[in-house]
Amino acid sequence: MTAIEILTAIGGTKSLATLDGFARTVWQRWGANEVTDEQAQSLAEAIHARRREVRGIDTVTQRAPHVAALAKAQGRLSHFPAKRKQQCSPERRASIERRRTLAASGPMPPRLASQFTTGELAVLRLVADEVRAKRHCTLTLGELAARAGVGVTTARNAIHEAAGHGYLTIEERRRDKRPNLSNVVRIVSREWLLWIERGRKNSSADRGNTDPSSSQGGGSKKTEPTDKGSKRTYCGDRVSRGQLPQDLLQKPKRSAFGGGL
Repeated sequence: MTAIEILTAIGGTKSLATLDGFARTVWQRWGANEVTDEQAQSLAEAIHARRREVRGIDTVTQRAPHVAALAKAQGRLSHFPAKRKQQCSPERRASIERRRTLAASGPMPPRLASQFTTGELAVLRLVADEVRAKRHCTLTLGELAARAGVGVTTARNAIHEAAGHGYLTIEERRRDKRPNLSNVVRIVSREWLLWIERGRKNSSADRGNTDPSSSQGGGSKKTEPTDKGSKRTYCGDRVSRGQLPQDLLQKPKRSAFGGGL
């Protein structure tokens, strides 16, 4: 087939696969010195231009008419199954806020947390909560992603990254000829487990502390009179408050310039 015949065939083809075959033939003949540089360049440009024209008509109807007819008989636009719809958040701003809140709540010790991103820390916070409640986590990647406000890929990366560092283990639950069950994730890092246990104790202490005047927060005004029998130091000796001179018990007056009189 001469260069003129190849150029004529390129103009009449309606398949991208056929054009790819012509491109290989042209460069093989150029390598064997059967066509000149100018001819090879002209044929390559013609193939490129024809590709752009064929892309709009190179469909299943043209390449496989029987497949298109079968899909039409079944009432579908294509014989091939539809692609799974990509997961996306219905409210992106709320997802970002939830993700940042979970990541900033201290899901793990700072030394370990520095190795993960904000989205991964949000996922690991949910894993830690499940481990605190049930000793293990059986949530699916979709559930973790939805609750943490991240994508499924980020949730998967968080679990695998933590497992790669040896912080947790992943137990697969495969079933023959049936959908697999969700993986069982267990935390094995002693440092992380101690951090979770400390958080549990702190939450229990906060729930049990109902006295607002306790040392852990709040305050109250003392209603009893001042105890004058309490001891004070005066001139190196321990004396009761009632024995102190009255001028020492009175507060010094302050001038308008901030100094004492």
